[in-house]
Amino acid sequence: MKFSCSWLSDYVTLPADPNGRAQELASRLTAAALAVEHVERVGEDVVLDVDVTTNRVDAMNHLGLARDISAIFDQELRLPPCDFVESSRPASERVSIHLEDPRGIRYAARIVENVQVGPSPAWLRKRLEAIGQRSINNVVDVTNYVLWELGQPLHGFDLDTLRGGRISVRGARPGEQLVTLDGERRELDPEVLVIADAERAVGLAGVMGGLETEVTATTRNILLESAHFDPKAVRRGAKKLGLHTDACHRFERGADPEVCAWALERAVHLIQQVAGGEVARGVVDVRQGPLTLPSGRLELARLERFLGISVPAAQVERWLGRLGFSLVAEGEGSWRVTVPSWRYYDVRPLSPAGTVYEADLFEEVARLAGLDALPATLPPSVGAEPPPTPLQLLRRQVRGVLAASGFAEAITFAFQDGAEGARLGSLRPESAVLKLANPLSERYSAMRRSLLPGLVEAARFNQRRGAASVRLFEVARAFFPKEGASLPEEVEMVGLVAGGEVGSPWQGRQELDFYAVKGVLETLIGNLEGKLEARPGRRQGWVEGATAELWVDGKLAGHLGLLEEEEHFPLWLAELALEALPAPLGTRAIHPPSRFPAVAVDLTLTHSLAIEWLELAGVIRDQAPAHLSSFELKDRYHGAGVPAGAVNTTIAFLYHAEDRSLTQEEVNQGQSALASALQERFGLRAP
Repeated sequence: MKFSCSWLSDYVTLPADPNGRAQELASRLTAAALAVEHVERVGEDVVLDVDVTTNRVDAMNHLGLARDISAIFDQELRLPPCDFVESSRPASERVSIHLEDPRGIRYAARIVENVQVGPSPAWLRKRLEAIGQRSINNVVDVTNYVLWELGQPLHGFDLDTLRGGRISVRGARPGEQLVTLDGERRELDPEVLVIADAERAVGLAGVMGGLETEVTATTRNILLESAHFDPKAVRRGAKKLGLHTDACHRFERGADPEVCAWALERAVHLIQQVAGGEVARGVVDVRQGPLTLPSGRLELARLERFLGISVPAAQVERWLGRLGFSLVAEGEGSWRVTVPSWRYYDVRPLSPAGTVYEADLFEEVARLAGLDALPATLPPSVGAEPPPTPLQLLRRQVRGVLAASGFAEAITFAFQDGAEGARLGSLRPESAVLKLANPLSERYSAMRRSLLPGLVEAARFNQRRGAASVRLFEVARAFFPKEGASLPEEVEMVGLVAGGEVGSPWQGRQELDFYAVKGVLETLIGNLEGKLEARPGRRQGWVEGATAELWVDGKLAGHLGLLEEEEHFPLWLAELALEALPAPLGTRAIHPPSRFPAVAVDLTLTHSLAIEWLELAGVIRDQAPAHLSSFELKDRYHGAGVPAGAVNTTIAFLYHAEDRSLTQEEVNQGQSALASALQERFGLRAP
């Protein structure tokens, strides 16, 4: 939001800047939570681009920002002049006002006759153009000027086009239409609040006027509107019609309810200067009822404890007083503080009793003291920190193992394209996709059922930028519908994506393939003292024959496989449900290796190709002889010398005793029994 320094200087003395760039002003405003994002010279003026937060509608105008500047630099605030000459004819003879809808809180109007509509003088045009506003004509420019000066939206009607001498604030009638100032014909309904004359709607309340009653070069008599509407009504009407204007930007956030009549006086003062005219006597001002301003108690001791610094009581009174707050002492270091009308929608009471939340008052003092002047301290911790939950421990362990294995942690969106999510499948393929009622876009229209679409997207991003390899993981939640519940079931998962080559020509390159990812998962499950088995499986969007089901301690935990679509290099995916992983152990038992030598034995079996390694491994574990410490697949061969449809599998065994050196006879005895068990179970014969 842009502000002219020459305009601001009409109301408050600005700090001198040798470079003429208002750097000190920008710095102090930023420290007071009115961040100045840019300082720009426009002709002979300097313009500040200020990020005014949504709640600070009072600072969305030059007088409001000047009020803050007066408090920051302890300068007097100068109000703009509002003197003008009235005629003897009362305005109430020309128009009557009726608030037919409670959403119209206040409506005030003045009448100016015999104006000369034409181009604005240079000073008015330059001020508006400096802040990015387009000059239209002198009357309309005055209404825009007052908006940017006092923060009160005004609208001028051509009085001679209004019918019946009556202005009503009401809901639109079903099927009613209005051509707005932008030339668009708009269909209205009762949810939209309108301004109407005796016969039809002539404006959208708080948003935009109508084309038929606009002020043009032929206008001679004008009715100036200055009103206050329910912020929710303005916001709903503007959103319904797809409109956003400077007026509704302020009304829907809560403009000053008490500035209506004063803004009219200021506008009439300026119109007589730039367009002449005769001002009808009096203002026609109708409101629903009196406004009660909220108040609250402020105690200096509590304020200082909150800020962590010492603030003199006189300084608190000066700061808040310059901002317009009314302070009445209620003892030493204590005040009853009443909120000004321009902060009515910002500093609001917490309860119907009208007591202001004291932290709002603390905030005003804090920002004027300078947020950078407050000490950085942590809030006190009460009691001992609770121990981590089993799920938190599991998350830490999973993250630690995967990071130590060379994977980088990613954080992806919990929303995704429903079709993209379905393309890569899920651990629960039968579950429905949870659609969002109000999605950000089609790309983020559903809750994710898998972590993999987000990880694949991140991997593709890196691949397209020349990454030689990708290793990413994420520990997060997937979402599934829960029968009979309004909220979805949230399932903790860990997802991995890997592909490409790691290493260097000097050290040797290694391709990230099925076995590399499976090895990382075996390390993870082994670290949790569980057993991982990979069995042939299927999953939508994955290459058949290169996809495995992951079983942990006899339970299906997830999948590992190759993505069907390939780009630059293949991507291997894995996903497991955390609930299927072993609970982390609080303490671990240490098993030192035996100090006695091991005995290695190889066994080669000839068996049908249809028999999988998992079946062999299962029998070996069940029939393991004494002192067998480990075994592994060493080689598989089928070809010359091996019967058709058969394969030679060589298994390496390692025998260890904790208390002595084993003899070859002991090992042979156990090994023979195991070979017999394998032959009996699978119908094998030794070669």
